[in-house]
Amino acid sequence: MQTVKEEIILGIDPGTNVMGYSFVKKVGKKLELLEMNVLKLNTKVEMSTRMKTIFDFVLQKIDEFKPDMLALEAPFYYKNVQSMLKLGRVQGICIAAGLSRDIPFTEFPPKTVKQAITGNGNASKEQVEKMLKMMGLITEDPKYLDASDAVAVAVCYCNQSQKLDTGVNAQVAAKKPKTKTLSWAAYVNEHQNRVIKK
Repeated sequence: MQTVKEEIILGIDPGTNVMGYSFVKKVGKKLELLEMNVLKLNTKVEMSTRMKTIFDFVLQKIDEFKPDMLALEAPFYYKNVQSMLKLGRVQGICIAAGLSRDIPFTEFPPKTVKQAITGNGNASKEQVEKMLKMMGLITEDPKYLDASDAVAVAVCYCNQSQKLDTGVNAQVAAKKPKTKTLSWAAYVNEHQNRVIKK
């Protein structure tokens, strides 16, 4: 009899003021939410102090739940470059905490996470939370949507490997459309209208 693989994923939605985190257990095709919450940071203290708080907190949670994988939402472009740099540092601190316990990591752009959960890469945080409820992963409204975003990141990682038995076929949304790679000759053949003949 084949043994069902069990895996615990730590999902993180990085933030310098509020950082969402979740622990999702994947057994075969089924998912179970172990914990979902946020780490609220004191905005009045220096960034270096906040970074230390994040590192210690993530390490403590890793030691408590012993995850097999760390999945993070990657920083995306902000009009304020400083904000993006700060988020990048938070992500790096979380990765460092994971690596200090030999935990591999992966990251996903926000659009990829939203696409995997809702089928729409431009979905709102509220739409992501609603879909996670439909999937049966969360049962009540989180105080901060950063927490449900962290669950979404963990689920996005799970979707990359196989379809999940969640009650809602959100995994169809995670499938990327197939793109075909054309040779130059094939491209010219398929786009005769663009070819200028002399």
